[in-house]
Parts: sequence; C-alpha cells; structure tokens
Amino acid sequence: MTGTGVETRQPASVRRRPIGSLYAGNARAVMYRGWRATKSTNWLVVVSGVFEPVFYLLSLGIGLGSFVGTVTAGDGRDISYAAFIAPALLATAAMNGAVYDSTWNVFFKIRFARLYEGMLATSLGPLDVAVGEISLALLRGGAYAVAFLIVMQAVGLNLSWWALLALPAVLLVALAFASFGMGITSYMKSFQQMDIINFIMLPMFLLSATFYPLSVYPPGVQVVIQALPLWQSVELVRSLTTGAVTVGILWHVLYLAVMATLGMILTTRRLRRLFLD
Repeated sequence: MTGTGVETRQPASVRRRPIGSLYAGNARAVMYRGWRATKSTNWLVVVSGVFEPVFYLLSLGIGLGSFVGTVTAGDGRDISYAAFIAPALLATAAMNGAVYDSTWNVFFKIRFARLYEGMLATSLGPLDVAVGEISLALLRGGAYAVAFLIVMQAVGLNLSWWALLALPAVLLVALAFASFGMGITSYMKSFQQMDIINFIMLPMFLLSATFYPLSVYPPGVQVVIQALPLWQSVELVRSLTTGAVTVGILWHVLYLAVMATLGMILTTRRLRRLFLD
C-alpha cells in the first residue's frame, strides 16, 4: 500500500511466507536498526523532547506556581503547584516520546519507505517487527522520562521514596502508548489522517488533570477524563512522586497493562494482515 492509499501487490517472497510464522526471536535486530537510524538522522529531535517538559515546569510550575500557591494532594496534604504538575509532565514526556516513534516514524516506514516488506521477506515475523519497533519507542519514552525525573529530583519535587517506582511506572506508560499507537498508525493512509492523532493528544494532555485537579471539572466531564489513558498515567505517577499511595494505584497499573497487551495484539495482527495475508 502506498502513501496515496492505493493497494499494491506484495513481493512474491512476502506473499509466500507461512502465515503461522509470527516470531523468529530476533526483535533486537529491528530495534538496533531503528536505533542506528535515529542516531544518524533524528538525534536533535530526540534531544528537543527532553527539554520540552522542563520548559513547561519552569514556566508554569515555578513561574505560575508562585501565584497559585499550594494544591491539595491525594492524601489531603498541601503541596506546591510545581510538585503537582511535575509528575503529570513526567507521564506526558513518556507518552510523547513513545507516541512519536510509534506513529509518525512507523507511518513513514509503512507507507513510504516500505521497510517492513523487506523485513518480513527475511526470517523476521510480524511479532519481531512489532516488538522491535515498540521497544525502540519504549526506549525513547523512557529516556525522556529518566531525564525529567532527574530534574525533578534535583529541584526537590520528588516528595517520597515511592518516587523510585516512578521509573518503572513511566516505562509502563510508554509501553502502553507505544503498542497502541503503532497499531492505530497501521490504519492511517495519509498525512491528513495522521493529524487525527495530534487532534486527540492535545486535548488529552490539557484535560487529564495535568494542570488542574480533577475536582474542578463538572461530574460528567470527570467521568470522561477518568477513562483517558493519560489520566490513568498521571494519577499513577503523581501518587508515587507525592507519596499519596493507596491500593487504588493497582487499577491504574492494570489499565495500562491491558492497554499495552491489546496494543501489541492489534499491532501484530495488523502487520500480518498488511504484509502477509
């Protein structure tokens, strides 16, 4: 399939591949190839993503925070506005890094570079490609998150030892968004359709209790916000960095784990459908 959405015949070597051959155990080759390409062409884009949440924190958390004062945490304590929005920016950084790699990069590889056709003509299976690409997106999202977590620690915004678990938490966030993002991207056939992803992500970023507590929204809107994956991510990370940990965080973990699993299944099936059926 080309960028114009016109179906084309797959190479004979790809069409003759056994449908049951889903995984060859070599996803690392896909990830290594993507990592080398990123180092040689996109490293400036990657670096810019590290600084974006820092700028938000400086302008809003510290600048605007001097006027806002304190915000009530989940356990009833008053915390600074910077400590309130920092974990939300941390979760968002993990999401952005993962989504960029699993959507726009994957879109180009599917519709223009036709990279996966060549990969699947070898011993690699669609699960190798899915795991490799999602792992690469996970690496990028994790790098963004680690860098910002270090900044949070340096300025004293990690208020509890529970913050040590924020790192595996944001990796789960990146995995959930990367796996689902790649599956959704496989349906996109044009740049105009890809804009739908940005159209969804921006309101989700603004509404997921990132800058305001959930309680400021009307009850009906609160229900919608609580269904958003970024809200689940923000609440999980915020609970850990502020120390407001309850058994309820297990729901957030389950939500993201299910999202990651469904995304992996969707991505594998779509790659198989696009290039092997």
